[in-house]
Amino acid sequence: MFSFFKKKPPTPAPEAPPGPAAQEPAPPPVAETPAAAPAPAGSSFFSFFRRGAPASQPEAPPAPVTAEVPVAPSAPAAPPLPEPAPAPVTLPSPVSAPILRAAPLPAPVPAPAPPATPVPTPAPTPLAAPVPVPPPAEVPAAAAPAPVEERRSWMDKLKAGLRKTGTSLTQVFTGTQIDDALYEELEEALLLADTGVKATEFLLGDLKRRVKENKATEPAAVKRLLADAITDLLAPLEKGLEVGKFTPTVMMVVGVNGAGKTTSIGKLTRHLAEADQKVLLAAADTFRAAAREQLAVWADRNRVEIVSQEGGDPAAVTFDAVSAGKARGCDVVIADTAGRLPTQLHLMEELRKVRRVIAKADASAPHEVLLVVDGNTGQNALTQVKAFDEVLQLTGLIVTKLDGTAKGGVLAAIARERPIPVYFIGVGEKLEDLQTFNAREFAQALLS
Repeated sequence: MFSFFKKKPPTPAPEAPPGPAAQEPAPPPVAETPAAAPAPAGSSFFSFFRRGAPASQPEAPPAPVTAEVPVAPSAPAAPPLPEPAPAPVTLPSPVSAPILRAAPLPAPVPAPAPPATPVPTPAPTPLAAPVPVPPPAEVPAAAAPAPVEERRSWMDKLKAGLRKTGTSLTQVFTGTQIDDALYEELEEALLLADTGVKATEFLLGDLKRRVKENKATEPAAVKRLLADAITDLLAPLEKGLEVGKFTPTVMMVVGVNGAGKTTSIGKLTRHLAEADQKVLLAAADTFRAAAREQLAVWADRNRVEIVSQEGGDPAAVTFDAVSAGKARGCDVVIADTAGRLPTQLHLMEELRKVRRVIAKADASAPHEVLLVVDGNTGQNALTQVKAFDEVLQLTGLIVTKLDGTAKGGVLAAIARERPIPVYFIGVGEKLEDLQTFNAREFAQALLS
């Protein structure tokens, strides 16, 4: 204990204890007397302090012992006898006082608890959450833009193809005010685009209603509302071609001469083949010169099979093709028929016969009866749709040669008077020039 006190002060430490001894008796309360008892049991405190004390501790003990012994008799030197009694009390009190003062030092020991704080552990946890952000690994999905770019290229071609039709319509909205003159000019432009009387009246009435509801005050706003009106009118024509519901799916393709039946069949076959569909072609157009050879060229390009007979009956060729398609496990059978004018009733009866024979080979067939329409024919195209639909019950249309035509409004006439789904539209001779029909895209291209 004494060695500890000498360790704290400098070399004259022996003289220091009597000074504090006289000063210390006043502050220490009587309750500290029991503190003297822990001194023998206080070996633990000593061991604790020795850890923090310097190596010079062993030399200190002898000096304090000689110094402290005279301190005790100096206390009774006072005349009153009661004073010596408190003197021994002062000795333990200083010993206990430094121990008590040193005792607060262990208090920092609990400080190790904060290092074990769980704060660092939750910190990495939220950092781990952002780690899922590496879905940039989906960058392979950047390959997806391929179809987007392809569709964008298609839109450019569609706008170029409908430019002649759209120019007459867009010129109407170059003015600065909305009045009766604007609607009259728009009516004339729609009729020139072969929109038809019924579709034109419907579009004008719908447009006026939209202008009133939206409180449009500028021609540009009216133009956007017209695009919305055309989109809603053409929406019933927007439908996809279903394949796979029946095995095989039998398609009968008809149309007038020069509409582009065989070319459209070749492009459609290419799309189906790229979709891993096994296709079989039937060269049932046995009347047109080189029609069978033309279809055979498409079959070779697309690496599909073809059933043909030189000079054979169209109905017989189609029957053989459907039977072969069922036997060979084909997904799709497409029959190319001879071109027929709707005014040639006896030839239209030939097409009706082909349909009946297909039903004998497969009771549920034909599943699709597609009419190929030349977009350049304008209102005549609507006449063809009506005539072929009455004889064959059409299920879909393929509108070709929309590039460079000034009569693209015929689709609005078809939508208003005979809304048969338009599966595909074509704007050129290339394979990618035949694409699915989208009402919004068509309306935007028409008014771009």
